[in-house]
Amino acid sequence: MSGLRMQVSEECLAVQRVLRRTADKWSCLLVASLAEGAVHFNELRRSIKGISQWSLTRTVRGLERDGMISRMVSQTSPQRVDYALTDLGRDLLEQLRGLGVWALKQEPSIRQAREQFDERSPHRHRCSRVTARSA
Repeated sequence: MSGLRMQVSEECLAVQRVLRRTADKWSCLLVASLAEGAVHFNELRRSIKGISQWSLTRTVRGLERDGMISRMVSQTSPQRVDYALTDLGRDLLEQLRGLGVWALKQEPSIRQAREQFDERSPHRHRCSRVTARSA
């Protein structure tokens, strides 16, 4: 493998590792939920419709591990745990907002392209339904 190809492959893998954590369904919603400031765990759970406690816990821990959010424990009784975006998390939020603007602007074109593809390729209809659900 050439040096340039190896560098591109290594860069792609590095990007993939970061996106795997930051661009998944729950991480994006959790980061957006923290946009206004620190939030208690149960408030996060109520604000993110459909997330299980297990998924929220796993996502919070992953984002904390990656330096995107901070965990603050207050020494009260009962103990209170709040989460907030770090500087890195706020930077991620800005990037996600930009991507969201792009997605909303391009959604009609993407929907039209999917419809045209489905019309040309009826045998791939099953695949397109899976894509439509995951979109």
